[in-house]
Amino acid sequence: MADARPDYFGEEVAARYDDGLGERGEPAAIAATVDFLAGLADGGAALELGIGTGRIALPLAERGVPIHGIDLSEAMVARLRAKPSGDRIPVAIGDFATTRLEREFALVYLVFNTIMNLTTQADQIACFENAAAHLAPGGCFVVEVGVPRGEHLEVFALSDTHVGVDEYEPATQRLVSHHFSLVDGTWVRNSIPFRSAPPGELDLMARLAGMRLRERWSGWSREPFTRESVRHISVWEKP
Repeated sequence: MADARPDYFGEEVAARYDDGLGERGEPAAIAATVDFLAGLADGGAALELGIGTGRIALPLAERGVPIHGIDLSEAMVARLRAKPSGDRIPVAIGDFATTRLEREFALVYLVFNTIMNLTTQADQIACFENAAAHLAPGGCFVVEVGVPRGEHLEVFALSDTHVGVDEYEPATQRLVSHHFSLVDGTWVRNSIPFRSAPPGELDLMARLAGMRLRERWSGWSREPFTRESVRHISVWEKP
């Protein structure tokens, strides 16, 4: 594992991150996510890996779930802490694949493709191991991530102020998300590298970390996962 992971979510990205959430920033989408996670926490505490600006952590905390977070980006966490009640959520600044908190949780979760920010298989395995180390027996690790589609280029966002294009190489599982944003009348490009892994590979990582698959869905309202699904929400359980 690299000694220092690059932070692709610095001040420039953090400043406009919430404005580019699209459908994932809609109240109905957030509510479905929070309902799912709160049910799994079942009154216990939760840890969000890559907590960011608090899109999910803040409403989950409002539901009475004690929340902790880990995030590499100080700029993103600063946005979280500036929001109402955001300063009440403890956040450790560090690599969520390796940063360890000295407590256990009923739930550990990663949303919005955050697992792909770890760009090697070894780092992703380390993340599963770190999640398992934070879980109490019977606790769950939840990951929301897109399914590799195989297209070399795919437009995933298109509006008057933001265009998003994914560039995917199946042979190496390397995916680069190119964001073109209109800022003060000028188009600004930001490219972020990812590693895309199919569900079966993630299941193997979970097994290596001592967890087993409990359920898998294509959406937060527990829509069935099929060959047509473009993402999955997977839940692994620590025995």
